[in-house]
Formats: sequence, structure tokens, C-alpha cells
Amino acid sequence: MSQPIHPVATHHLPPFVTAPGETDVLLIVMAIFLLVAVVSIGIIYFRLHALPEQLAHRGQKVQFQLVAVLALLALFTHNHAFWIAGLLLALVPIPDFTTPLSSIAGSLERLASARAPDPSAPPPIEEVPSPAGDRPTERSEV
Repeated sequence: MSQPIHPVATHHLPPFVTAPGETDVLLIVMAIFLLVAVVSIGIIYFRLHALPEQLAHRGQKVQFQLVAVLALLALFTHNHAFWIAGLLLALVPIPDFTTPLSSIAGSLERLASARAPDPSAPPPIEEVPSPAGDRPTERSEV
């Protein structure tokens, strides 16, 4: 349904101006483009935001949890310092202190249990050296 152009209107209209009653193709194309652009920027943002967690995933569990908490704080507070701290923490490997310390604790525990006195045995008698130095005398408990 094509209506004639109003006599006051210019006769050389740009091609994106539609006649009354016709579908505005440019509006539909731009709406689809805007929707795709917003969704893709959101996906890129969240992929970039999850980068520290992906880097820390190969590390230790404690390091991964710290980085995940920092990433969530950065996401909800919009504070980029948390994200940068999480990224740095994910890139720097944390040395493993717990394994050697638990090994030392286990060894000390085994040594202590091997040298523990028997509770059913009588208490040991202390030997005190004599002042003359020739032979030790026994001291008994009274």
C-alpha cells in the first residue's frame, strides 16, 4: 500500500526512511545487532572475570578458594583491586608448607611415642654422682 509523498516533503528521502504502514527493516536489524552485541560483551566480560579462577584451578585448593573469593568480591563490589589481587595470587604459586610440617609433626609424634615411659613400670631411680667422683650413689625416693 504505497501512498504518495506529501507535497511539502522533500522528494529525495534517504533510503532508511520508510513509508507509513511499511516494516522498518533498519530498526529490526539494529535491534538484533544490539541484542547480539550486549550478549557478546557480557560473555566476554564474564570470561575475562573468571580468568584468575581458571589460572588458579591448576594450583592448590586453598589458593583456588582465595582467588574465587577475590573474584566474587570484585564482581559484586566493582572494585578492580580485588580482581588484580586475585589475578596476581593465581599467577604466583604458593609454596607448600603443610606437607613438610605435617611430615615433621608425624616424625616427632613417632619419636615421642617410642620414648614414652611405660605407665605401669616403677619410676626410675636417679643416680647422683658422688663428690669424690669414684662411684655413683643411688638416691631413693622417700
